[in-house]
Amino acid sequence: MSDPITLNVGGKLYTTSLATLTSFPDSMLGAMFSGKMPTKRDSQGNCFIDRDGKVFRYILNFLRTSHLDLPEDFQEMGLLRREADFYQVQPLIKALQEKEVELSKAEKNAMLNITLNQRVQTVHFTVREAPQIYSLSSSSMEVFNANIFSTSCLFLKLLGSKLFYCSNGNLSSITSHLQDPNHLTLDWVANVEGLPEEEYTKQNLKRLWVVPSNKQINSFQVFVEEVLKIALSDGFCIDSSHPHALDFMSNKIIRLIRYR
Repeated sequence: MSDPITLNVGGKLYTTSLATLTSFPDSMLGAMFSGKMPTKRDSQGNCFIDRDGKVFRYILNFLRTSHLDLPEDFQEMGLLRREADFYQVQPLIKALQEKEVELSKAEKNAMLNITLNQRVQTVHFTVREAPQIYSLSSSSMEVFNANIFSTSCLFLKLLGSKLFYCSNGNLSSITSHLQDPNHLTLDWVANVEGLPEEEYTKQNLKRLWVVPSNKQINSFQVFVEEVLKIALSDGFCIDSSHPHALDFMSNKIIRLIRYR
């Protein structure tokens, strides 16, 4: 057996083994303790990780047993999900997603209301035609807004784990934009013909993707289809009394309900 290793995670000390820390070689911890990534030390010589120390116990236990064990009254699922994403322990990330689906299905009656808005906006940008030669161009751009309210905060977290913003060339989960546990506002644009990739970053234009299908959402029809797939799989159904058929077909208002 290898000698014990003491970790300082956000000020909390944990003692474990090298075998445990490298049990998932593709994770960040596996890379750190196999020598592929540098490690920092505190004043006592312990390996230091500047992350939340409280929830690290659940991550460490998963490394030991490959099983997710949480107390019945656990209230920090969002924090644990972010920490698991930081450490990139993929089996734990999957286990957390399955746990959230399980908790969501255990909730009682719930309502989901989505209001959609769309406008066309002109975007101006420069195009490099040759070295030292630039021209000014413009194009029409579709701008989308979705206001989502649900009495089920767990469903919004589930939805947030499926939708990602594309910004600065990277995908980031919309979960980080979920400030109100029951309300989520999304703003994004469709692809703009002729717009250079760097202009999306320069003008702070975010695009929306759905995973794991890795599909870009360039229309409300695609957005509605993807949200409905997620909601119906979580036990929701379309409210037959609202919205009116005309509103639903024009993708302006969507209301779904779930009865237990």
